[in-house]
Amino acid sequence: MLDRAAADLVADEICERACEVALQAEKSLGEVEVIAVSMGDEKAVLALRRLLSMGAHSAVHISDPALAGSDMISTARVLAAALAKLDVDLILAGNESTDGKGGMVPAMIAELLDRPLLPYADELEISASEVTGTSQLGDTTMNLSVQLPAVVSVTEKSAEPRFPNFKGIRAAKTKPLETWTLADLGIEAGPEAAHFRSVMVSAEDRPERVAGPKITDDGTAATQLADFLAEKHFI
Repeated sequence: MLDRAAADLVADEICERACEVALQAEKSLGEVEVIAVSMGDEKAVLALRRLLSMGAHSAVHISDPALAGSDMISTARVLAAALAKLDVDLILAGNESTDGKGGMVPAMIAELLDRPLLPYADELEISASEVTGTSQLGDTTMNLSVQLPAVVSVTEKSAEPRFPNFKGIRAAKTKPLETWTLADLGIEAGPEAAHFRSVMVSAEDRPERVAGPKITDDGTAATQLADFLAEKHFI
């Protein structure tokens, strides 16, 4: 299990790549507002300041005691509520976090917001109305396109994040950074909202593996094998 409280929170590199993709889109499209959004305790502000120093225009920090221990579904629900409130056209996210390696949150957000998803994008082209990109699935390269508004998850091949310069670091200190609670998102946080976290109620050692039955072929091996498979409801 991950003990996130024991470590300093920093912006995940894959999130920096998503931010870089957004900033490059701003350069090609013109008037674009890049908003960084993160859910976490007060330490998450440091990660948001990093993205602001890269060039994001503003940030939203979602923090609430009731969110401690949230699983992927809970995280996606809260982020989806925040993104719906922001009413953005394009949601860019890393394909999976470096620590949890879940890789499901972008797809969950897309489902909750009823938006098309372009997953695992290695390369992207963003226009005012659609996003096209390439995704690698095993040995297959897929060329995909989605109409905006949409959700896109990017891979480590998508863009090399810029290193914030001194000017960007100074500017980040004065850029808008709001903190929202569950109440701000209209989400109940009382005891009845048990879906906000997963709780481990018990843990047991995995039973030792035992050898399976051995069949000696005395002319009836096929019958014994068929009987065994039938007993286990395999046939």
